[in-house]
Amino acid sequence: MTQRVLIAADKFKGSLTAVQVAERVTAGLRAVAPEAEVEALPVADGGDGTVDAAVAAGFERHEVRVAGPLGDEVTAAFALRGETAVVEMAEASGLQRLPAGVLAPLTASTYGSGELLRAALDAGAGTIVFGVGGSATTDGGAGMLTALGARFLDADGEPVAPGGGGLGELASADLSGLDPRLSSVDLVLASDVDNPLTGPKGAPAVYGPQKGASPDDVAALDAALGHFAKVLESAVGPRAAEYAVSPGAGAAGGIGYGALLLGARFRPGIEVMLDVLGFGPALERAELVITGEGSLDEQTLHGKAPAGVAAAARAAGKEVVAVCGRLALPPEALGRAGIRRAYPLTEVEPDVARCIAEAGPILERTASRIAEDFLT
Repeated sequence: MTQRVLIAADKFKGSLTAVQVAERVTAGLRAVAPEAEVEALPVADGGDGTVDAAVAAGFERHEVRVAGPLGDEVTAAFALRGETAVVEMAEASGLQRLPAGVLAPLTASTYGSGELLRAALDAGAGTIVFGVGGSATTDGGAGMLTALGARFLDADGEPVAPGGGGLGELASADLSGLDPRLSSVDLVLASDVDNPLTGPKGAPAVYGPQKGASPDDVAALDAALGHFAKVLESAVGPRAAEYAVSPGAGAAGGIGYGALLLGARFRPGIEVMLDVLGFGPALERAELVITGEGSLDEQTLHGKAPAGVAAAARAAGKEVVAVCGRLALPPEALGRAGIRRAYPLTEVEPDVARCIAEAGPILERTASRIAEDFLT
């Protein structure tokens, strides 16, 4: 009889944070199997919720005032434990930082993300896990680099306008003023996407529309980012062109490209976060692993948190089940991913709107079903 359970689930976007998912699943399990040993390790793949997951794992939360995507000040957080910092670009430059109903695909800037990285350096970080995803921006990381000391000037010697749209006017780039501490820090680019900077699979084409970019905007941004890489090639040499086609360069509106220019090494976000959060030792203690996220679908299989958790658990010979709001994968696809069974909330409450509104109590009921199936 399985009694040691590890809950390693991501957020249910729009309804529950990863911490809340763990709390609700724990309550549901204990209602049926009070003697079960339940350990919660909320996880994230580098996108929004990454700092919260690190704090839940014992990192200290640090708050700083930085520029939001449109330049207005916001309070953003990073996490620190010892000399390891977890910085989440969405904290400063994410879609959730835009005013309600406002999208700014051409002008949103990653300047605040650079300020967050600088704050982590100020706090003594020697290793920075830079989680990218959920961005409001498509500026190739130009704003971030500017905040860290780079200069991007137009033909008149004036700084180009913020955002990806302004890069079309770029005439010269100077990276000589970058914060010298960057050369000695281990910067890890943690992302669940491996897109290049430009082209049909690049940042503007694939992710621009969800940030409000029209087809004309997408074309303008793609041209501007291509021009940005060309000008950088003149400034820093052929590596600028190599990075533009590297996996991860197109992550979070091209901020991955900016991070690669800073010397970052790209790793799948969930792999990095599982290492940072101490997933390995927790997995050893468990007999059953419960993972999940809001929607288990095709995207889940391509580097999202539940796929990473399931792969690691399967390699360790542990049984894995998943909770989700919505299930769009057949049993055979779940099996290939290492998930024995998925429990969607829609099985309990078919009305999707109610499912989202009442996700917490429904998830508790779902977890009680898991306990009945696996713990009694």
